[in-house]
Amino acid sequence: MKLTDILSGSFQAAEWEAKGYRIPRFDIQAVREKTAKQPTWVHFGGGNIFRAFPAAILNDALNSGRYDRGVIVAETFDFEVVDKAYRPYDNLSLLVSLQSDGHVEKKVIASVTEALKADPQFPDWQRLTEIFRTPSLQMVSFTITEKGYGFNEADLARGLDAVFAMGKVTALLLERYKAGQLPLTLQSMDNCSHNGDKVKKGVLAYAERWVAEGIAPQGFLDYLKDERKITFPWSMIDKITPRPHQKVKELLAADGFEDNNYIETEKHTFTAPFVNSEEVQYLVIEDNSTNGRPPLEAGGALYTARETVDKVETMKVTTCLNPLHTAMSLYGCMLGYTLISAEMKDEDIRLFIQKLGYMEAMPVVVDPGILNPYEFIGAVINKRLPNPFMPDAPQRIAMDTSQKLSIRFGETIKKYLARGLDKSNLVLIPLVLAGYARYLKGLDDNGMPFQPSPDPLLEELQAMVAPLELGKPGQDWSCLKKLYSRADIFGVNLYEAGLGQQVEGMVQELFAGPGAVRKTLHKYVRAR
Repeated sequence: MKLTDILSGSFQAAEWEAKGYRIPRFDIQAVREKTAKQPTWVHFGGGNIFRAFPAAILNDALNSGRYDRGVIVAETFDFEVVDKAYRPYDNLSLLVSLQSDGHVEKKVIASVTEALKADPQFPDWQRLTEIFRTPSLQMVSFTITEKGYGFNEADLARGLDAVFAMGKVTALLLERYKAGQLPLTLQSMDNCSHNGDKVKKGVLAYAERWVAEGIAPQGFLDYLKDERKITFPWSMIDKITPRPHQKVKELLAADGFEDNNYIETEKHTFTAPFVNSEEVQYLVIEDNSTNGRPPLEAGGALYTARETVDKVETMKVTTCLNPLHTAMSLYGCMLGYTLISAEMKDEDIRLFIQKLGYMEAMPVVVDPGILNPYEFIGAVINKRLPNPFMPDAPQRIAMDTSQKLSIRFGETIKKYLARGLDKSNLVLIPLVLAGYARYLKGLDDNGMPFQPSPDPLLEELQAMVAPLELGKPGQDWSCLKKLYSRADIFGVNLYEAGLGQQVEGMVQELFAGPGAVRKTLHKYVRAR
């Protein structure tokens, strides 16, 4: 069983289906021919999340019979991905959905019709230019990570040979402008807040510089700023797609599926002909297109207003997912866990995040209407975090915690204050913040050293808690005042918010000696 068999005349679909593989129900060659002549969608970023989610929901739309065009993927960063993960397999891939009940769903994804290297040094650039000059093109989307939207002065000055992703996109948009100021939607699908604005900022930075340098006409900048021609909608995307997993490789090999090899590029991109991912997924998109769009709602995407996208993002980041992740990662590191799924078998930790979400954060959530906050948390606690196929680690989640606390907990505290809610209801959020001081000390619950995860402020913050010792009676706790007054870290000065003394008291309990982390966690979780 090989992916390249599927487009051969001797393909035996019944053999694959008997082993639980779902085969495309649409005419793959016909879709490719139509897409080549009248492309509608180009996606920048050919990584695992793209194949597991945007490409997969387009595959579902094609299976539904509601659409007849595929997606053309353009890689801007790691060109080996095109050479090693796409072209050798006829641009086909296998999506392996790992479900929390142990069921494994296997689906061939055939919605990608071309894979191109997005750089002027390759012949593919001519094809991309041709596509961008085609009136039928409706949407350009991105999963290039938040860092991919960056630029610098040296790159801006490179003109049409710009090496950064946004520079290449802007150069292609100039071709679309020259072809008749054709309309287009630029749709970020990256997991970052207000992601459409990041695309817009990057594109306009290049365009403004090029106009100033005489590389592009003023009309080009006017075209990009005209919302009747070009739009930059927001979206919220949520789906865990880890690197290819050994268990999946073994499962596929047992089926006789031969395309189960790992691929690691020179740039250390980890991919494979298959993609493994969790079952739960959300893609909420601002419905603001100028030239039509592919019907991704046929595959499960939710289209709505910008304000609703923002509410969904806020719900996820400040209540229903990210705060729970941070809480369990800090305590998981101190309690010796290396897997999020293993932590979910710990009754104290499970109750910790469950009560934190439902009882403390939920009272200030604005229901976006399109997704139910209670159901969202339920899926997180009962399906997503316990999934043994998702090899996520608390150590990874704990990275850059100093950059996350203000959003994940500070925003909730601010809303309590603004709405005049009873702060005595806040017990577990203060426990998370108290746990941060104990975590910074770098001693686990047995008093043994561990290395806190990378963080830009790690050294500075560790110096603040350096005077504290485990199990030392009568020690001076005044150093905590400096830490918990940091509004830049916690979103508020915790003393001004009326929570500083409460957090300090919890820190003292956590530093009582070996076993104090477990004892303190158990005490407050059960009392709550």
